[in-house]
Amino acid sequence: MVIWQPRPRDEERLTAVVREILAGDEWLIVTHERPDGDAIGSSLAMAQALEQLGKRWTFAVGEPLPRRYSYLPGFACAKIASGAPARRFSNVIALDCADEARFAQVSHWIEPGARVVNVDHHRTNPHYGQAAWVDERAAATCELVYHVVMGLGVPLSVEVAMCLYTGILTDTGGFSYPNTTREVHQIAAELLACGVQPYDIAEPALESRSWEQMRLLQLALTNLSVSDDGQYAAVYVTRGMLEGTGASDDDTEGLVGFARSIDTVEVGALFRETADGQVKVSLRSKRRVDVSRIAKQFGGGGHARAAGCTLACSLDEAMDKVWDAVQRALTEARS
Repeated sequence: MVIWQPRPRDEERLTAVVREILAGDEWLIVTHERPDGDAIGSSLAMAQALEQLGKRWTFAVGEPLPRRYSYLPGFACAKIASGAPARRFSNVIALDCADEARFAQVSHWIEPGARVVNVDHHRTNPHYGQAAWVDERAAATCELVYHVVMGLGVPLSVEVAMCLYTGILTDTGGFSYPNTTREVHQIAAELLACGVQPYDIAEPALESRSWEQMRLLQLALTNLSVSDDGQYAAVYVTRGMLEGTGASDDDTEGLVGFARSIDTVEVGALFRETADGQVKVSLRSKRRVDVSRIAKQFGGGGHARAAGCTLACSLDEAMDKVWDAVQRALTEARS
C-alpha cells in the first residue's frame, strides 16, 4: 500500500531556502509585531532546528510574547529588541512577515545589506530577501517550516513538533477554517506521532482566557453592532476599556471572532485604539469576501479570510471608512 505524504508545492524555492540556511552559521530570527501562534511557533521551531544543526541563533521581538504561549519550548529565549543592540546580524530568517515593515521593531539589530531568508504564507508578500519561499495556499507558515525542517535533515523532535502544531492549530482556528486541507491534517498527524498532546496545546492556545481578558470581552460585546442586512458586524476596544479592565493589547486577540460568528455575518471586524492614537483593524470573513483586498486599500494586507490594517484617524472615522469598503466588497460578492 502506498502511504500518501505531504509534499511542498514549490521544491525549487524550498531548496533555495534550505541551501541559504545551511550556508550560515549564525542567524537572527524575526517575525511580525504582536506575534500570534503561527509567528511564534514558526520562529521557535526554526530556532530548535538551528540548534540541532549546531548553529547559533537569536530570536528577537519588539515586545513581550503573549503569555498564553509560554508552554512552548524556547519561549523564554525571546529577546526584546529595545535600545541599542550589542551587535548586529548579517543573516536573518523572517517568518510569517508579509513585508519587511512587519519586523521594523527589530530592524536596528540587522546589518545594512544583511542576507534575508523569507518564509511566509501571506499573498501580499513581495518575495523580499535573497531566498524567499512564499506559498499563500499554505494554511500557516508553520506548514512551510515543517518542510524546511525536513529539507534541513533535522529529526522532528517533540519540541519542534509542539511549535509547529501550535502554529497550524491557531491559524486554522482549530482545524475549522477553509484553509484546513488534507496536507494540514497529514502534517498534524506526523506531529502527533512525535509525541504532541493535542489538548496540552489547544487548551492554552485556544481556550484559556485571563480574568482581565474576560472583563474586556464583557465590555466589548456591549458595543457589538450589526449592519441592517446582517452581513457585517463590528466590535471596538478603546484605550479606556483596556486600562479599566487591566487588559493588554494581546488580550484583544480573538475578539473579532465573536463578530464573525453571528450566523448571518459574512465579514466581522475589530477596531482597537492604539497607544499612539491610531486604530488597528482586524478583518475576518467566512466564504465570499476577500478581506485582504479591503485591508490593502488602507495599507494593510493578509489573507483572503483574515487580514488587518492600521488607520491614522479617530475610531469613528476608521469605522466609517472600513464600513464603506466592506459594503462595496459585499456588493461585489453578491454580483
